[in-house]
Amino acid sequence: MTSFPSGTVTFAFTDIEGSTRLLQELGDDYAEVARDHRRLVRERFGAAGGTEIDTQGDAFFFSFTRARDAVRGAVDAQRALRDHEWARGVEVRVRMGLHTGEPTVGDEGYLGMDVVRAARIAAAGHGGQILLSETTRALVGNDLPEGVGVHDLGEANLKDVQHEHIYELSVDGARATEPIRTHAPKSTGEQFAERIQRHVEAQIEAAFAGATVEEDDAHDGRKAAIKGPKAPVRLAAGGLVILALTLLTLAAVIVAIVLLVKTVF
Repeated sequence: MTSFPSGTVTFAFTDIEGSTRLLQELGDDYAEVARDHRRLVRERFGAAGGTEIDTQGDAFFFSFTRARDAVRGAVDAQRALRDHEWARGVEVRVRMGLHTGEPTVGDEGYLGMDVVRAARIAAAGHGGQILLSETTRALVGNDLPEGVGVHDLGEANLKDVQHEHIYELSVDGARATEPIRTHAPKSTGEQFAERIQRHVEAQIEAAFAGATVEEDDAHDGRKAAIKGPKAPVRLAAGGLVILALTLLTLAAVIVAIVLLVKTVF
């Protein structure tokens, strides 16, 4: 059984940005790109003391016993990927995310939110970018490889991870121009609109199919079912009424906005 580093470890997740597009563009030649990518990442991360935990497709998962080693491995890998001559002259851009924590080690690998946090940080980045969590940034301090700078990107709301402070490493002066990918929770209004839409679609579909629909009674938790030979008609009518009310509400909001603009200007 593979022995995984335990205690305080730094996770590194990587994957190719736009791998599907590259596959479509290169066809059979993508196999050479994938092979070179795996070799370069494995060599640089391994030389820095990384342990390969998993790989799926073009994504890697490594762990390091020291945050500084993880940063060194990521920087060396980005330089190797940047300088490599790829098949047909394409550009292969890999995003990387690092986070340090104290995960639980199970029989099949690491468990806990630290793994999720590292993966989400990597997913927030763009090709060629190295992102760090606040914990990893603190452990690294000013002990950075030559030609590497650190930049504070502020707090970001990532999927399943809220309010994570993100830092970016610039390698030889190169930085991403796009903002990191954040996860914006839907507003109450958006959630309500989607709920109405799903409800109306379900009722109309059931009406034409002649199916029975059950709904949760929000007042006492019981389920009320619409059944019988007139169910399709009642369902269609109910769906149309809700749709009409929704459209009227939207129209009223638009009119109110127009009147407000005229009043102000």
